Amino acid sequence: MTIEKFIKEIPKAELHLHIEGSFQPELMFEIAKRNNIKIPYSSVEELKKAYKFSCLQDFLDIYYTGAGVLITELDFYDLTMAYFKACKEDHVIFTEIMFDPQTHTKRGISFETVINGIQKAREDAKEKYGIDSLLIMSYLRHLSEEDAFETLQESLPFKHLIKSVGLDSSEKGNPPSKFKNVYEASVKEGYVPVAHAGEEGNADYIWEAIDILKVKRIDHGNNCLQDEDLVKEINARNLALTVCPLSNLELRNVDILSNHPLKKLMNKGVKVTVNSDDPAYFGGYINENFLQIQKALNLTKEDIVELVKNSFQYSFAEDDKKAEYLKKVDDFVLSFE
Repeated sequence: MTIEKFIKEIPKAELHLHIEGSFQPELMFEIAKRNNIKIPYSSVEELKKAYKFSCLQDFLDIYYTGAGVLITELDFYDLTMAYFKACKEDHVIFTEIMFDPQTHTKRGISFETVINGIQKAREDAKEKYGIDSLLIMSYLRHLSEEDAFETLQESLPFKHLIKSVGLDSSEKGNPPSKFKNVYEASVKEGYVPVAHAGEEGNADYIWEAIDILKVKRIDHGNNCLQDEDLVKEINARNLALTVCPLSNLELRNVDILSNHPLKKLMNKGVKVTVNSDDPAYFGGYINENFLQIQKALNLTKEDIVELVKNSFQYSFAEDDKKAEYLKKVDDFVLSFE
């Protein structure tokens, strides 16, 4: 069996996925037409050509334009079901989906509309594809902490549907410490804290995320390698990183994938997971991320198994579900010995 086939078929979890970033151009045009919304691109091809980014902000500008066509529960349902279909094709059996309420509530779309559409898709994906999922509500770091508090309040009637809170959008100039109080309040409400840190920001941002926000997992975290003490601290606290190889490449955090720090992190004992981040914009879903990083870094089958198992082990699934998923991985590996 080739390692490519092994990668494609092994059961996987995804822990770092922005549902708005899974918005494929074809669906974007379809929903824009349905809602009679003009977008500043004349065709799918022209839109795809715009997917050349020099930094995170270039990407975010297009990301928010695309999200602007999402209006109804059906729109959010269609967006989320399209992602679940890709999960099925890539043998993802568990996923933790990030969503950005403020991207929509700031446009006058109710929190209820957003989460109801996503939730209906979660239910249908479980029934149709057997895929389990959790939700991570992300605060937008370029907005104020006061705005984040408003979103926290809006989320409370739907608290039973949301597992975790996260922090995304423009990292530079918006350190984790800016959101200290809303994170404390979120944890009191029962949400598990995570945050993007060390994607474009330096190691200090990761220190803040773990010391001030008290995150249970670090999204990205590549730049922890700037500080050996930080690497040791991450390992001491048993914190996993949700690494996104193709995203790092497309946003110029690495120049070529063969220079990606994933293997260096693994060699230092860091619990690394592989994820697609914003697959519609960065060239592929989770299988494509695994395939390209395996080839670029010459990862072994054992490396792939370690990465896959980390994703289940460091997920926020219940322990009995984790054990069930890990057994599926072991059974798969045994069947291809």
